[in-house]
Amino acid sequence: MGSCCLVGVIWKGTLYIANLGDSRAVIGSVGRSNKIIAEQLTKEHNASKEEVRRELKSLHPEDSQIVVMKQGTWRIKGIIQVSRSIGDAYLKRPEFSFDPSFPRFHLPEPIRRPVLTAEPSICSRVLRPNDKFIIFASDGLWEHLTNQEAVEIVHTNPRTGIARRLLRAALNEAARKREMRYKDLQKIGKGIRRFFHDDITVVVVYIDHDLRCKNVTVPELSIKGFIDTVGPSNFRNLRGLE
Repeated sequence: MGSCCLVGVIWKGTLYIANLGDSRAVIGSVGRSNKIIAEQLTKEHNASKEEVRRELKSLHPEDSQIVVMKQGTWRIKGIIQVSRSIGDAYLKRPEFSFDPSFPRFHLPEPIRRPVLTAEPSICSRVLRPNDKFIIFASDGLWEHLTNQEAVEIVHTNPRTGIARRLLRAALNEAARKREMRYKDLQKIGKGIRRFFHDDITVVVVYIDHDLRCKNVTVPELSIKGFIDTVGPSNFRNLRGLE
């Protein structure tokens, strides 16, 4: 199995972000007329992006099947969408390719060199007084909310439980796209939910400089996640974090 990873560190007034996969970090800043503005800080390593497909083809010129359109979606080796990840060893080392009884982790032909990489993209940004918060979220959120919609939800609602509110907004939109109600979506069993929306994990970090100077106590962190899994998972406890 594999996982994406998104890490943020604030050091001496500068925000550093390392991204691996297709999660996304978005910062919300107040502009003119007190309007909140979204700024995307990361780029996704996903085969749906033309620049990612070009990179893969240039790295594997001998492999005509390095990127394949499958069921309307670009996939690497016809299997996976992300080009960088933690794990997914069967796409990095030939000895980890399973036999045909595990079709999800089996390649018809052994790889000669790694198809995926665990090398993150790293960016930095000096924080400014008008920066208010940062949203770290997996692609499940961004499939249903735009950057601007997400920052407006955070900016116009109470801080406590804000990650839960973003999660709920994304699930509402996922239900609307299927012409169903949110309550009906909740009734769908685990394993089947993946056909309606991807896993969603959200972390919101507030970075208000002016409030800190005034020694005002405010919630600085809100976390919420929904993980659709068939078997036991150590990540289920994310659903209870707030």
